[in-house]
Amino acid sequence: MSAAIRFAVLFDLDGTLLDSIGLLLECMEYAFADREVVPSRALWTAGIGTPLRHQMRDFAVAAHEMESVVARYRTHQHDNLERLTSLVPGARNTVAWARDAGVHVGVVTSKGRGMTLRSLSHVGLLEAFDIIITADDTIRHKPDPMPVQQALRALGVSPERALFVGDSTHDMRAGRAAGTYTGAALWGPFSREQLTDTEPTHWLSTMGEVPPLVASLRVLHRS
Repeated sequence: MSAAIRFAVLFDLDGTLLDSIGLLLECMEYAFADREVVPSRALWTAGIGTPLRHQMRDFAVAAHEMESVVARYRTHQHDNLERLTSLVPGARNTVAWARDAGVHVGVVTSKGRGMTLRSLSHVGLLEAFDIIITADDTIRHKPDPMPVQQALRALGVSPERALFVGDSTHDMRAGRAAGTYTGAALWGPFSREQLTDTEPTHWLSTMGEVPPLVASLRVLHRS
């Protein structure tokens, strides 16, 4: 691939590549079932895209009890991942198109590496990505740009030749801060109204809109 047309598309995982928000909400309700402070589904959804322990601290989970609450969450996730995880429509074809077109493809997620790899294996995409950055791979996390920047460095792609597709405000802020194009995925749990303040460069109603968008962005950077 020549440097003139080198391009990357990075995807968030939960809510973007994977239809898995129902799983995350079930895990939260299981983990908080016997606690005084229980997040509403709306409040928990707003934090999806950030690391689990960061979310839990917002709902009165003290340091000394964090591991036990996390363990309950992980137990439910372990037992129900396959039941409640599937690819969003068009995801497989979009990833295949990118690889066939010579576009680098990556995942940037706040999920831990173990569950990320298990999720991708379950949907048959474990070997489909050039880079996978998880919460275990960086010291700072979305909305900080570090995970996006780390993925781009590993791929050898400059930010202005990359598109980060995600469904959350955290994804859009991370991509924007990293200097990439940002594609707001409206098929996730965040509404257009919720995402508007993050000023995505592109709005995406379906995964099928990613290939033509990437193709048009690559044309802009031909030299």
